[in-house]
Amino acid sequence: MITLLRASADHLEAITDIYNDAVLTTTATFDSEPISLDEQRIWFAEHDNKFPIFIALKSDKVIGWASLSKWSGRCAYSDTAEISVYIKDGYRGKGIGTKLINKVLEEGKQAGVHTVLARIAEGSEASIKLHKNAGFEYVGVMREVGKKFGKLLDVHLLQLVFKR
Repeated sequence: MITLLRASADHLEAITDIYNDAVLTTTATFDSEPISLDEQRIWFAEHDNKFPIFIALKSDKVIGWASLSKWSGRCAYSDTAEISVYIKDGYRGKGIGTKLINKVLEEGKQAGVHTVLARIAEGSEASIKLHKNAGFEYVGVMREVGKKFGKLLDVHLLQLVFKR
């Protein structure tokens, strides 16, 4: 059974481990070096009710997380968020991402987020499908904006606008 909870500081080590695995093995993030727990604490502190972080637990172990983060520090973007979803290797493709994305979007909408953006690297068709199934629409592609594993990569931009 999967349980979804709002993340606490107690979950940061597991969140960081999942993220760092993605850093080293995927193009889901354009970070190229693992991040420290201290860096993750700074990231965690930037989240609140409007920009939440949720985790998925199975047998009391964190197997995935999703967050809404501020899109920009400029005040005109205060109701715009960027979504992140990371699932531990071995648990992908089992519906956990769908549960997390739906939960974090529901909470963000209730807290006043109006628009959510997703940036997804080329080759991540499963992530594009996940976001489209959650109601995101394809906005466009930014050509060759990131380089990882020695390859220039396109980034697809998707957007969800909550109806008021």
